[in-house]
Amino acid sequence: MTVESSLRQKLADGSALIGIIGLGYVGLPLAYTLHQAGCRILGFDIDPSKIEALSRGENYLKHLGAEMASALGKSDRFAGTTDFDRMVEPDAIVICVPTPLGAHREPDLSYVTNSGRAIGKTLRRGQLIVLESTSYPGTTRQDLLPAMLAARPKGAEALELGKDFFVAFSPEREDPGRKSHNTKTTPKLVGGLDAASGALATALYAKAIDKVVTVSSAEVAEAAKILENTFRAINIAMVNELKMLYSAMGIDVWEVIEAAATKPFGFMPFYPGPGLGGHCIPIDPFYLTWKAREVGQPTRFIELAGEINTHMPEFVIERTAAALNDQKQSVRGAKTLVVGLAYKPDIDDVRETPAAEIIDLLEDLGAEVAYHDPLVPRFPHMRRHKREMESVPLTPESLKTFDCVLIITNHTAIDYRAIATHARLVIDTRNALKGLGGLGARIVKA
Repeated sequence: MTVESSLRQKLADGSALIGIIGLGYVGLPLAYTLHQAGCRILGFDIDPSKIEALSRGENYLKHLGAEMASALGKSDRFAGTTDFDRMVEPDAIVICVPTPLGAHREPDLSYVTNSGRAIGKTLRRGQLIVLESTSYPGTTRQDLLPAMLAARPKGAEALELGKDFFVAFSPEREDPGRKSHNTKTTPKLVGGLDAASGALATALYAKAIDKVVTVSSAEVAEAAKILENTFRAINIAMVNELKMLYSAMGIDVWEVIEAAATKPFGFMPFYPGPGLGGHCIPIDPFYLTWKAREVGQPTRFIELAGEINTHMPEFVIERTAAALNDQKQSVRGAKTLVVGLAYKPDIDDVRETPAAEIIDLLEDLGAEVAYHDPLVPRFPHMRRHKREMESVPLTPESLKTFDCVLIITNHTAIDYRAIATHARLVIDTRNALKGLGGLGARIVKA
């Protein structure tokens, strides 16, 4: 029996041990989905608090609900560890680590390559390695694989890709807070560095995912994921630019979008906001433009979209300053309340949230800033934003103490009628106060 057929048999009969590196927004739902399909899971994470929480069955990602952590923590088919020397144990290893941007908006693949080196130290015959972290085309072949091979101990037996071990890419498609789809029901793309790797990765995911789509190479799968998120980034940039244009014309962009969306074909509605947040849309297009420079191809369209989207927090501040000025008040010294710290509604995820940038800009101009978010009680330490703040109560009495309220994230749990009634001035970046005009507050859309 060949190494490939032996691993295929293990994946088919459920005896394979599946390792997952990174138990966050991507890795934890994947671990749960594979576990629900009967797989044995060994989770790896550098954060011991996550491992300890899972061992107790405690949830640390609120939007996922309590069931996920509870099911894993109580199961004898799941174990978590911070000991990366145990990487030798799994038959398949799935990498679900961040791919952020550096200080100059350049790709930071350190989490991917560090994972590759950890795997390479114990790589053995019969292992399948799958990268899920979003990156530019070529990452799996040109970055992950060399990192793995460079970390092989001196004197270790030679292993041949596609014969002794296998490597593939399968992009994560998580969308925190979405109710219509989950890890199991979202189609899974798979592309291998060779045909055998692609086939084995397909067999792995087919155990738990309703539909698996195999493409010809890892590069195609990588490029498809970048296309998905660049498509969204460009269309959001377009409506953000139209928001600024229509605002200058005195036209409500949200009403325009609703009107256009009545056409049953040829139009897909996207909505403006105060800036992009999350781990994918604000970041992935920059990965593609960086890679494009390597091959000497311009990406003017994508770069322009990035410029527009990254400018949106500044536009919000400009509208805020103008609205305060109309009331004969400057931003300096103004008491402001930012409503919503998470990057999207009804989750506690603050990755790349524009709210943090807006708070920074307000404070730079001398404003006194507080925030309210029912899902984020304390301001978490982020890569670019570190401050000591706690969410303040949102009551009729507290609203009356602020000179300006900025709605940045439209959580459904927030009392918008109270804001529209008791605030003096509201900067609404999400059209959250639609239909609530005339209750007392002056409402400015931004």
